[in-house]
Amino acid sequence: MASMSAVNSKMLMLFSGRAYPELAEEIGKHLGVAPTPMSAYSFANGELFVRYQESVRGCDAFVVQSMPAPINEWVMETLIMIDALKRGSAKRITVVLPFYPYARQDKKHRGREPISARLMADLLKTAGADRILTVDLHTAQIQGFFDGPVDHLFAMGTLARYVEEKYADRPMAIVSPDTGRVRLAERWSDRLGGCPIAFVHKTRDPLKPNQVVAHKVVGDVEGRTCLLIDDMIDTAGTICSAAEMLAKSGVEDIVIASTHAIMSGPAVERLAAAPVSEVIVTNTLPLPKEAQDLDKITTLSIAPLVAKAIWEVFNDGSVTTLFGGLS
Repeated sequence: MASMSAVNSKMLMLFSGRAYPELAEEIGKHLGVAPTPMSAYSFANGELFVRYQESVRGCDAFVVQSMPAPINEWVMETLIMIDALKRGSAKRITVVLPFYPYARQDKKHRGREPISARLMADLLKTAGADRILTVDLHTAQIQGFFDGPVDHLFAMGTLARYVEEKYADRPMAIVSPDTGRVRLAERWSDRLGGCPIAFVHKTRDPLKPNQVVAHKVVGDVEGRTCLLIDDMIDTAGTICSAAEMLAKSGVEDIVIASTHAIMSGPAVERLAAAPVSEVIVTNTLPLPKEAQDLDKITTLSIAPLVAKAIWEVFNDGSVTTLFGGLS
């Protein structure tokens, strides 16, 4: 006999890192697939060890790992998980990163600086990742850093549905906290029926991270409910400075909508004191306990969206159609 034939069926397997297993479990419920059991621990010197408790040979593997603090530990764990899958003969490895690490370091501002977002892509590829699935990249250009398919999901639909239901009867304005998010504000405006757009003019010292100085609001916001939009809230300095400027401009109300709630350092304290009635975020990252206790923070789940995208990838469908061709 000169040849043999075999009938192979595709097999989806879900894997969860230890950074935020609750999100992976929620995604698994939407898919009807439980995360594969895994032994993972740290040695006394901090080295990480991972071993899957089931065979992964020939599977379509989806590794879900959020990146809260300590982010470097979870980056390393993700790389080791990918390597274990590659050496276990997984057929294809898709890394699901609801929050892409080092996304803000996507270009050089001055000489002798790294482009760390590109380094992350190179590390994932070298470890054995075939594909990346992520949510709301800091800048779209990061998609080009990875040598393979990148599925860029947008949380705007999830956030906008909530805003439409709760604030539909109010005159609104979409406000970008800086000029860099004006394009995002335009997309929000289109989604909400052509609301006016404004932005806060500010300056940032590249030598002082997480520090901004707001100057003035550009646009018509007086008497309106202002929706402040951004991709992430880290120390909340940018968004709270913008909110304070808006509060001096005769607005009716201020609402914040952001995808990634990093909530570092004084973020929760700043948001609690800020002149905003509600802060709407998604669960791409786990909320710190103090943020969960803050009444003005509303958390929406990104799990249904990520599960749909995983299913489309597994079935060789179109992820782009989930966002009207934007992905």
